[in-house]
Amino acid sequence: MKRLFHSLFGARLAPQSQPSHSRRTTMRRIAIVGAGQAGLQLALGLLAKGYQVTLTTNRTAEEVRNGKVMSSQCMFHSALQTERDLGLNFWEDECPAVEGIGLTVPHPERPGERLFSWSARLERYAQSVDQRVKMPVWMEEFQRRGGELVIQDVGLEELERLSASHDLVLLAAGKGEIVNLFPRDTARTRFQQPQRALALTYVKGMAPMSPFSRVAFNLIPGVGEYFVFPCLTTSGPCEIMVFEGIPGGPMDCWQGVTAPEQHLEKSLEIVRRYLPWEAERCQSLELTDDKGFLSGRFTPMVRKPVLELPSGRHVFGMADALVVNDPITGQGSNNAAKCSRVYLDAILAQGDQPFTSGWMHQTFERYWDYAQHVVSWTNSMLLPPAPHLLELLGAASQSRALASVITNGFDDPRRFAPWWFDAASCQDLIHKLSRQAA
Repeated sequence: MKRLFHSLFGARLAPQSQPSHSRRTTMRRIAIVGAGQAGLQLALGLLAKGYQVTLTTNRTAEEVRNGKVMSSQCMFHSALQTERDLGLNFWEDECPAVEGIGLTVPHPERPGERLFSWSARLERYAQSVDQRVKMPVWMEEFQRRGGELVIQDVGLEELERLSASHDLVLLAAGKGEIVNLFPRDTARTRFQQPQRALALTYVKGMAPMSPFSRVAFNLIPGVGEYFVFPCLTTSGPCEIMVFEGIPGGPMDCWQGVTAPEQHLEKSLEIVRRYLPWEAERCQSLELTDDKGFLSGRFTPMVRKPVLELPSGRHVFGMADALVVNDPITGQGSNNAAKCSRVYLDAILAQGDQPFTSGWMHQTFERYWDYAQHVVSWTNSMLLPPAPHLLELLGAASQSRALASVITNGFDDPRRFAPWWFDAASCQDLIHKLSRQAA
């Protein structure tokens, strides 16, 4: 049945027709550092177009498969479509659908009660596939299709070797020391330190949401955020509990929590304390596996897209190597997929022309035309909400149309401008959709 809901990606991000690369008369060699959503998706897309691709990563497929969870990765329709276009949606039929989004705000003066609550359906479903499931299969598929997979740590010396033997080197690894070689873009970076203490817990045995599955957001004033949604993990369907604690607050509590049982108990303690309606779903919880949990923190930032090596050659960054968002809006893997699509189109369009520093900057700006909206929206969610946003979120509980507009912005955050950021535009939207509901 899910196949019936598929539709074309459309022109929201880039034209469907692939750029002509008739100018390419010789086989070009591309190296990609990092085997995550962005790097693997781009590598497989380039292989399909006849490029020679070297992919370097510091873990084998088996090490990834048997390792700790890495993210929560809820992907919305437009990002999923970029995978479908490359024939990489191997889990479409077995992965549980995320059919909508809901929001609840606890009452600040009446513990255990809700100030307001609403939910709405997505126009097209979202899905989350544990990266321990997806990335090993994609790595194996990359090799099966003729790609060269190299398992090694990459530093400056390795980047120099790759840049000497390839026409283009891209860094798609968002973690590790190497990514810090790309300078911070201070004009585009708002925060100087982490804005949330983060944790996630993969569980089974949670009671499902009804009447439709959804990302259940809970915004706890002065404490942080909790959201939960379905996923496909190594042992089958599950739910991912995500905790976003304001630093120094009561949900900033993961220091010293290292054992799987400790992590699960801390997760349940938070839910029971602040969100009894969520605790009702958690009567029979257990971890999916002893590596199904994670905690940490990082600073949201934007980096400059080009690294000049000591040799004078250049490395081109992509996805969360350059644009690092807090997971509060669930956009990380979506950004990675969409960045991969922009870069693939740009590489194909370049034909036999050199991949200059200017071309790299121009290509990144094409991606930034989209990503800047994600950054602005995500950053706004990390700050105390403006009065017009509080009114907007509350009004959505009285207007199904307004709830739907907010919900479906998650697929393409450009839809949030200007009304999410501008009080007058927000008032106009509230009045317009509330009148329609009346």
